[in-house]
Amino acid sequence: MKKLQTVTISLAIVALLVISFFVPPAAKADPVKLTYSCHHGPTDVHAKLIEAWIKEVETRTNGKVKIQFFPGQSLVPAPQTYDGVLSGITDIGFSILQYTRGRFPLMDFINLPLGYPSGPVNTAIINEVLEKFHPAELNDVKVLYLHAHGPGFLHTKNKPINVMDDLKGLKIRSNGPTADMVVGLSGTPTALPMPELYEALQKGVVDGGVWDFSASVDWKLAEVSNYSIISPPIAYSLGFFVVINKDKWNSLDPEVKKVMEELSPEWAKKHGLAWQDSENRGKEFIKKLGKNIITINPEESAKWRKAVQPVVDTYIKMMESKGLPGKEVIEYVEKRINDANAGNFKSKYL
Repeated sequence: MKKLQTVTISLAIVALLVISFFVPPAAKADPVKLTYSCHHGPTDVHAKLIEAWIKEVETRTNGKVKIQFFPGQSLVPAPQTYDGVLSGITDIGFSILQYTRGRFPLMDFINLPLGYPSGPVNTAIINEVLEKFHPAELNDVKVLYLHAHGPGFLHTKNKPINVMDDLKGLKIRSNGPTADMVVGLSGTPTALPMPELYEALQKGVVDGGVWDFSASVDWKLAEVSNYSIISPPIAYSLGFFVVINKDKWNSLDPEVKKVMEELSPEWAKKHGLAWQDSENRGKEFIKKLGKNIITINPEESAKWRKAVQPVVDTYIKMMESKGLPGKEVIEYVEKRINDANAGNFKSKYL
């Protein structure tokens, strides 16, 4: 009997070996393939950060997802990126909130002349507002994270600006709330897309514009402008989004979702620091070219802040008409800016 059992066991082992030899192992599931679109060119620091994010997602998910990157508007134009995400032309999109102005009314707070101090702080504030107020205007996508550039100021080609009256008669390239700000400062706003601004300044189509210092070097605008005018109390910013199609998000493996959500605050910080670095490079570029940075004195800056207050008031009234907490957002943002100016700013996004 014992010999029979041994033979039976041996035959079973042989059978298993035969089966395992002829039956292929279960095929590994193919990775989920996603597309990611951005308007920055492939050599831009933010495009490089996106590539690093993609690599980190693929690594941390053990290859469960593969992401194809389309920089430089090669899949979707910048102004259509958000709609491209909604329609599924691209799964993930990186662009500017103001490019679809009116669609994100509450988030327009980031464009207001409230005295935004730096890329890292501005980035933290825009993410905190998203987290605290949950604006319904962004409910049709999954927001991965937001970020915002450093303080935006006035720049002119030929005329130094020391007081508001110096702006009278000058055509200043500006859009949205920044155009309203220019009106408050006695200038004449002229709407132009950023890619056209260099030539417009060169040819004298406009006398100046508003931009952050990163554009002075990255768009070479310091080559065609001689004066950068710093008035901290009226500094504005610009908000950038990184969003994913909601249906695509809902279809992802929970592990993939977890990885992306864990990376979001980390990458928001990286972009904020990149804006800070770009601001520093912009100022160095201005100095290298021998151009001028004019800092408006505190007394005159206070007058400028009072002159642009109607832009903030209009935002609040418009939000009230839509049933949105515009006043609460402004109060929160002003408090956080004051925290930063006092050296008391702490945030998980910083």
